[in-house]
Amino acid sequence: METKEIKFAVCVRTDDCDDLELRKIYQVLADSRAAKDGYLRIIDESGEDYLYPESYFIIVKLPRKAQEALTIAS
Repeated sequence: METKEIKFAVCVRTDDCDDLELRKIYQVLADSRAAKDGYLRIIDESGEDYLYPESYFIIVKLPRKAQEALTIAS
């Protein structure tokens, strides 16, 4: 059984975006088209997913239990 990897990123820059918090971990949704343009699809503080510059985040690998705790239910 193949499991889809869930990615997370820590916010390192906001440029005054109200829907992002510095040093907070956010769930990243797969979006290959956005990635080609240098963006990540992030579930932000509004609870919705939006595109943000990749430079605002650092991708982090979390233990499975941490991923489960942080994953937003679909």
